[in-house]
Amino acid sequence: MENLSRATAHKPQLKVSAKTKTFVLDTNVLLHDPQSIFKFDDNNLAIPVEVLEELDAIKSEQSTERGRNARHVHRILSQLLPDSRSMHEGVKLDNGGTLSIIINPYLTDSNRMDSPVMQRFRAILPDLTKKDNRIIAAALFVKENYPPPTVLVTKDVNVALKARAVGLEAQDYLNDKVPEIDEESAYRDIPVTVYELQRFCSEGEFTLSRDDARKLYLNEYVLLRSDEGKTMPARYFGEGVVRRLRLPEFVKAPGGIPIRARNLEQQFFMDALLDDSIALITCFGKAGTGKTLISTACALHQTHDDHSHYDGVSISRPVIALGKDIGFLPGTLDEKMKPWLQPYFDALEVLIPSKPPKDPQFSAKKVSKKKHHKHQEMMLTPTPSPAVNGGPSGPLMKPYERLIRSGLVDVEALCFIRGRSIARRFFILDEAQQLTPHEVKTVITRIAEGSKIVLIGDPAQIDNPYVDSRSNGLVYAHNRMKGHALSAHVKLTKGERSKLAELAADLL
Repeated sequence: MENLSRATAHKPQLKVSAKTKTFVLDTNVLLHDPQSIFKFDDNNLAIPVEVLEELDAIKSEQSTERGRNARHVHRILSQLLPDSRSMHEGVKLDNGGTLSIIINPYLTDSNRMDSPVMQRFRAILPDLTKKDNRIIAAALFVKENYPPPTVLVTKDVNVALKARAVGLEAQDYLNDKVPEIDEESAYRDIPVTVYELQRFCSEGEFTLSRDDARKLYLNEYVLLRSDEGKTMPARYFGEGVVRRLRLPEFVKAPGGIPIRARNLEQQFFMDALLDDSIALITCFGKAGTGKTLISTACALHQTHDDHSHYDGVSISRPVIALGKDIGFLPGTLDEKMKPWLQPYFDALEVLIPSKPPKDPQFSAKKVSKKKHHKHQEMMLTPTPSPAVNGGPSGPLMKPYERLIRSGLVDVEALCFIRGRSIARRFFILDEAQQLTPHEVKTVITRIAEGSKIVLIGDPAQIDNPYVDSRSNGLVYAHNRMKGHALSAHVKLTKGERSKLAELAADLL
């Protein structure tokens, strides 16, 4: 096949199928998924030389995911295009498509600079010093000179808008987007008779009809509902069988206060968190639904259990966006990370407060007074910090800080997870909706035998400009892992932080 990048005066004659398309890739697509080069089937793939320049500027970012991905793309291209001839003529890929590097003659040939196409382009986008405009110009050159339909693929919404303004078709990278579906409900209602519900309550499990079971996926949470309005929550275990949830009266961190589920969805969440057979949990929930608090409480409850196989709890979140340099913050690494990780310290303060809670909801009715006073004493007895500069003890340590000092709780940023193997840990990853599918894959593949990972976040609150509600790592992981025995999914919709917080989450 002739090259898409040959900058000759005559128009190359391409031997292409009328069914193929030519996809011109923006830099952000390759940074988002370095393997995207192999995911366009038997179509033509073109990469403007300006993209190589942008990748070259990013590859030096040693501690970031962008830098690693840029270097990965360079390695892939160097293998596919090993010499100058392949760079100029392009190569065929194993999937039947072609790969070429675009050197745009509209920008290198003064005679073509004044062509009607470029005059129209420069009237709309006059600044050719911008890499984005030069990439759009390269895609325009391909469209004007080669027969297949040309599509600019970019994850930058503004680039897509500018491309459409000059007459180019532009679209997002769709390979890792989940299918577009209607708003997913928190759980399904399964109609049963009152006698079936009574049998379920007494036996702990029930076999659904074939039609009802066909709609469900493994480990899906449902609500059995009779015509009389009686209900019972359950989990689908496959083969048509649903079983009762297994929940303790409450969960509690070492030296902390009892925590109970406040609504049905939190019961679903706690059941999944406390089941050792489930290694991956994805949880969607708006602000204030209890994602962080419930997951942290259940994690600490299990590590404190004598029969638990978890050695501790690891809590993490991406520094928005993942991999951004945090060196501008002053102080030590812990001081740099504190603003990003403060939500977890807030959750730990709720679970293991420095002062006895005044809210009666925290009191455990069936906990003996003696045991209750013992735990209160444990909570209220501060441990002095080590002496500072040889002087007397420093400021009093908060109760939860002892768990961090002992290594039972590890709170850290996600930047440093690559290359690790996380064994026998209960790993909580908050704000997972900010990650790309590739980044979530990197995190999940760090989880070793005996560990559990919980991905929580709100797909409606995304700050990463290169992912959306259908392409972020949290939604992608749920979509791809749904129905497997090792995974479960829960959606929290009812705010429990405060009436004000729930109202704001719904209306603002």
